[in-house]
Amino acid sequence: MRLLIVEDNTELADIVAQRLADVRLASDRTASAEEAQLLIETGDYGAMVLDLGLPDGDGIDLLRWLRETGRDLPVLVMTARSAVADRVAGLRAGADDYLGKPFSSDELIARVEALLRRATGAGAAPWTCGRMTFDRHTRSVLIDGRALPLPPREAQLIDLLLRHRDRVVRRTQIEALFFGFGEDFSSNAIEVGVHRLRRRLDEADAGVEIVTVRGLGYLLRQRAAAE
Repeated sequence: MRLLIVEDNTELADIVAQRLADVRLASDRTASAEEAQLLIETGDYGAMVLDLGLPDGDGIDLLRWLRETGRDLPVLVMTARSAVADRVAGLRAGADDYLGKPFSSDELIARVEALLRRATGAGAAPWTCGRMTFDRHTRSVLIDGRALPLPPREAQLIDLLLRHRDRVVRRTQIEALFFGFGEDFSSNAIEVGVHRLRRRLDEADAGVEIVTVRGLGYLLRQRAAAE
């Protein structure tokens, strides 16, 4: 699961990203509201850590845009504006939680993990497709009750494809999932990753298929019964 950090203080953004990495949470970083909006439109994030004082606008406006466009991305506001009126304004604009600066990095991680638990429905019924059962909270895959071990990146891909089951997941969404913002990657990395996951599912007789939609991306669906 990737998180989006929107913070114009490079040193602080680096610290937050490292603390998230310490608990195995990958992240992308941006210092502007405009770029954050573009990343949200083209990527797939589990949550956003948002500073309100951005060089090209107010984070409150980004929050309002997020909610007005129907996106339910969990947002933790991280800002020096700690007055009660500021917290109320942030929460009413669509923030899920509020953390004043300066803050403890342990508290930051605890609040992010709480957001993710609520967003992923920890304790809720696992998702199923074909013979496959997937628990989003633990990222464990079972085929007819038997564990199918997957590398973390492939488990993230299953999560993304199942979330959009029977709908196309665009390549840009998978790129955002697999690779950090600004990182280099080979031109066929996505194809290789999908191929490996597809092979594992086929070998396990999972009863699902990953379909290539040429020019767009991929979709996951239940495999039709053989006639």
